[in-house]
Amino acid sequence: MRSADLVVVGAGVAGLTAALRAARAGLRVVVLNKGAGADAGDAERPTSTFYAQGGIAVVLPDNAEDSVDLHVADTLAAGAGLVAAGPTETIVAAGWEAVAALIDDGAEFDRDSDGRLLRTREGGHSVRRIIHAGGDATGAQVQRSLERATVDAIAAGLALTCLDHAMATSILRADDGSVAGVSFLVDDGSSGGPTSGTITAPTVLLATGGAGHLYSATTNPAAATGDGIALALRAGARVADLEFIQFHPTMLYVPGARGRRSLVSEALRGEGARLVDSDGRSVTEGVHPMGDLAPRDVVARAVTSAIERTGADCVYLDISGMTDFDGRFPTVSAGIAAAGVEIDGGLIPVIPGAHYLCGGVVTDDRGRTSLPGLLAAGETARTGLHGANRLASNSLLEGLVMGARAADEAVDRRETAVARAVGDDRQPAAMRVMPRTDLQNRMSRFAALSRTRDGLSEQLAAFRDAPLVEPAGRAEYEDAALTLVAAAVCAAAVERTESRGAHARVDYPGTDPGQARSNVFAMGETADDLDLVTVERIARQGLAL
Repeated sequence: MRSADLVVVGAGVAGLTAALRAARAGLRVVVLNKGAGADAGDAERPTSTFYAQGGIAVVLPDNAEDSVDLHVADTLAAGAGLVAAGPTETIVAAGWEAVAALIDDGAEFDRDSDGRLLRTREGGHSVRRIIHAGGDATGAQVQRSLERATVDAIAAGLALTCLDHAMATSILRADDGSVAGVSFLVDDGSSGGPTSGTITAPTVLLATGGAGHLYSATTNPAAATGDGIALALRAGARVADLEFIQFHPTMLYVPGARGRRSLVSEALRGEGARLVDSDGRSVTEGVHPMGDLAPRDVVARAVTSAIERTGADCVYLDISGMTDFDGRFPTVSAGIAAAGVEIDGGLIPVIPGAHYLCGGVVTDDRGRTSLPGLLAAGETARTGLHGANRLASNSLLEGLVMGARAADEAVDRRETAVARAVGDDRQPAAMRVMPRTDLQNRMSRFAALSRTRDGLSEQLAAFRDAPLVEPAGRAEYEDAALTLVAAAVCAAAVERTESRGAHARVDYPGTDPGQARSNVFAMGETADDLDLVTVERIARQGLAL
């Protein structure tokens, strides 16, 4: 049995930022990385961080046209009335310090001939404030920089360990209810089969990313199966805003494809590309004053409406007026080529795709959840920054800031946390598991961009009736996590009887001012593995645990 001061579950921007900062402060840190390590080569990475294209939204100190107040205002507008203003201001204000720390760790961003950081603009932003790397390879630059820094930290003798192909399977609880560590599974696909283990620790950080594989088509890597949400729920922590799943308006359309598909960065529209339907007409004209740079939920629905109106399989991103497309957007260009998609007349075929989970495990502004010793950061957390619809490129910003804050909280806990005996981990022996393809088809049809009470309720019942399985390997644990998170998403969507941000109810098409709050869910007291109950409502002004 291993022991540590901090276990970090996940190795993306939030997880590695936290791990590095905590280890440098003298903590013994273990990182559970669901995929291969820094030497993964061409293998698919387990983190959505690696595939982020647009950049990092940050107020630069030398940008006279921007300010923290303006960035906060844009975030509030995009979040459709559910952004928590106080926490958002603190996260945005800490952005440049967090980015500067990342640059100190070796991250290289695109600059002009005078050495100033280049900026682009994306949907919902009033000004150009998105810094980027490698044109449209920002996430890959962030991931690789943090991985290199981690390797260097280990070589320098810091007490930092990374376990690859490792998936947390449960949060261990002490007799007093506080966190006591994690159980985990190492499953590298070898003929020897998976092996299990336990790490005792007073603090555990969930940084597992999102849940894009609830749906048949997503921009997320295969590892995005909602693990952190499921772990937190089963441990007794609270979640909120799970009904708000952002569909990116422009995912590459590949006929018949399932799973991860290439993202076509929003920054293309910021640099002049236009969304047109199969007849060549503007997709967003007359829909929103910001046109193609409207908030993502607006553009995604405009794309869907254009597809329904024309009967075509997709719409198109017209890049015919752009110069040096391959040079400015090499990642998009490579993704198109890898998929074997032909661009005729400068038209890239695109459709909306599941992209980002705006809600998650409820935390305060230091990453603390409702369970003592359990922290959450990044996409798996609900800080109040994203509300009902995330503002473009705020995700990497949040991961950097909240990863650092979670590390500071872990350092503070080292001084006060008392070693606890491992008690009941509340892990059920058997879990509800619906086969993934069936689950994805159901969610794509009934719980995507358009929803109804009847459809959601039918799927919720189906998930609750899924067979009980005792997971043995990674795939079964992932499917169990997806089943629980799918049920939680449907329960949250049933509860919200209005349309707001990324949540659209066909039977309640209007926005109800009385529902400008977040619904908080937790596991109930019955033996049912999918018993989810509403426990609290949070107003947008602040956070509550």
